[in-house]
Amino acid sequence: MTRTLVVVGHGMVGHRLVDRLRSLDTDHLWRIVIAGEEHYPAYDRVGLSSYLDGKSKSDLTLAGADLLNDPRVDLLLGCPVVSVDRTARTARTAHGDPIPYDALVLATGSRPFVPPVPGHDLTGCFVYRTFGDLDALRAAARPGRTGVVIGGGLLGLEAANALRLLGMRPHVVETAPHLMPAQLDAGAARVLLRRVTGLGLRVHCGTATASIDPGSDGTVRAVTLSDGTVLEADVVVFAAGVRPRDELADTMDLECGERGGIVVDDLCRTADERVWAIGECAAVNGRCYGLVAPGYRMADSVARQLAGRTAEPFNDTDTSTTLKLLGVKVATFGSTRPDDGRAVEAVFAEGSDRYAKILLSRHSGDLLGGILAGDTGSWATVRSLVGRRPPTDLEQLLLP
Repeated sequence: MTRTLVVVGHGMVGHRLVDRLRSLDTDHLWRIVIAGEEHYPAYDRVGLSSYLDGKSKSDLTLAGADLLNDPRVDLLLGCPVVSVDRTARTARTAHGDPIPYDALVLATGSRPFVPPVPGHDLTGCFVYRTFGDLDALRAAARPGRTGVVIGGGLLGLEAANALRLLGMRPHVVETAPHLMPAQLDAGAARVLLRRVTGLGLRVHCGTATASIDPGSDGTVRAVTLSDGTVLEADVVVFAAGVRPRDELADTMDLECGERGGIVVDDLCRTADERVWAIGECAAVNGRCYGLVAPGYRMADSVARQLAGRTAEPFNDTDTSTTLKLLGVKVATFGSTRPDDGRAVEAVFAEGSDRYAKILLSRHSGDLLGGILAGDTGSWATVRSLVGRRPPTDLEQLLLP
């Protein structure tokens, strides 16, 4: 008998789940209903900046004709789920329609965090998350004028690049001592800083935003920093992180983590055996993950469970990422911080253009992980050495 799976959210992770389940469900046991909040099918949010560099919405769309025309899949766009009755096993949309389910997967993602500083809601303030956000930013941008990005992490640098593409002069404000503090150490961040300032970005680290200041017409005219610096600005983009979209948990009497996120175990199961949560809205063993790669691993695991296959429990030991920001390559692999005292660091650097740090087991000498920035060696090659003693030519592999 065919059962119904309801997927709440059609972002990258929700799409991955549906895609994997369709390929695994060879007996056609599942009918899939996707309830998406946006008016577009899933798209490549990681590559969102390219939308301002000439790519169209359709270029970034992940849902192909095979999914859109699959009779087993009902895709409901602009149709957010606002409540779930776990007893009746129904999800109710904003339009008032109840959708019965046999299994439910919450893939609601996250929302941008806007610091509650004075002036954060002025005309001229934006977030950086959806096609709609970028359409609004494009309409407001004035070439040659100044824009300020609040947040110097991955998303903040993407937003700064977007302002560059729109012809604006971007400033980046980051409270941490250096850019991308969640991924990079100070050495790698110095390489990144040198490159991005060479491209015209003005970077202000170690300071916070005190206020967004209006002009006489009530729109944004300046940003005042906590160190007293005043930056003129025509637009402000908040890219200071995200918060999990876990509000459905309240309607379902499900537990949330201390820092938000719907609590799930390492198989992404909630306290209800028929309900899973994946991606940025999920707190796996109490922790949320803001990158797409962990979300994909969660989606793959749940798809296998729904298809009756053996699934690997999710673990966070592999935090590898490889990125190219503003023409600068940065990468991490394995463990990057020797927090437990069981690792030693070795740094290989060449001026301020190339940087590599590796972590070695203090006991065995095995490679545990590391960070690369600039024109370094192959990330994939070095990553493949994790868990083994590095070769004698490791420095040549890192800085060829």
